[in-house]
Amino acid sequence: MVGIAIAMFIALFGWGAGYFGWADPDGKVQLALATCFILGIISGYRVKSADRT
Repeated sequence: MVGIAIAMFIALFGWGAGYFGWADPDGKVQLALATCFILGIISGYRVKSADRT
């Protein structure tokens, strides 16, 4: 599952603008994608560590 998430993030981050046709001259879409990915990692880590205690 983690591998699929990483592959999707890389694909969207690298080629998403060309594939979906969004205009991102300031890089705000890429910043939003990176932020969501990082927050997802943090949330997943916190949930995993909460299950262990």
